[in-house]
Amino acid sequence: MLLRPDAARVVLELDLVELDALRDAWERLPRDAYLRDGGSYRARRHGCFVHTPSAGVIEAVAHRAHWQPTTYNALHGGLSRWFEPLEAPLAASSAWRQLIISIGALFAQLHPVPRWFIEAHQFRIDTAGGIGRPTPEGAHRDGVDFVAVILVNRRRVRGGETRVFDARGTSGVRFTMEEPWTMLLMDDARVIHETTPIQAHGGEGVRDTLVLTYRARGFQEPDEPA
Repeated sequence: MLLRPDAARVVLELDLVELDALRDAWERLPRDAYLRDGGSYRARRHGCFVHTPSAGVIEAVAHRAHWQPTTYNALHGGLSRWFEPLEAPLAASSAWRQLIISIGALFAQLHPVPRWFIEAHQFRIDTAGGIGRPTPEGAHRDGVDFVAVILVNRRRVRGGETRVFDARGTSGVRFTMEEPWTMLLMDDARVIHETTPIQAHGGEGVRDTLVLTYRARGFQEPDEPA
């Protein structure tokens, strides 16, 4: 499901003005030290939460590593990646919490669960070194139940086309997210997704996103059974 900003505001009952106040946090993301393709085009922060849909509440959990199996991430899978945590004012803000709760409630309508284990990833992809790659691992699934990809900012770039394909077939859609707070909501078991590289257009460019993953079985762990 692709939600344009006005639709996201209505469907998820969000205040886009309050969300706009969060965008400054993307200006302070530290560099991703784990890129295995040799690039330096990505900056990010990471945080984890537990959401109880029936109560409409979320709780932050102790900072932890981000881990994925190679099944889902051939480039960075099997590696415990300790990214810098989300800034405390961001994670505590009412707009941030409402965003996570509203998306989780929508997903719980499709797949009722007692709680969601959520990982939040702030990304900035830039063109300072030439090409920036939003998904260096290529087309992929994330190994969760649902994924929300939210465009926070996009300036002076071309490219960055998002592609979503049926995981069991050949059908798919392609589009470019251009307006802040455009949201792509995906059932991770049914689709694979990727975003094409970006290039500078009229000066050094950036593409800022927030990726939220929702999983019922707990956070992905290195010793988790297949």
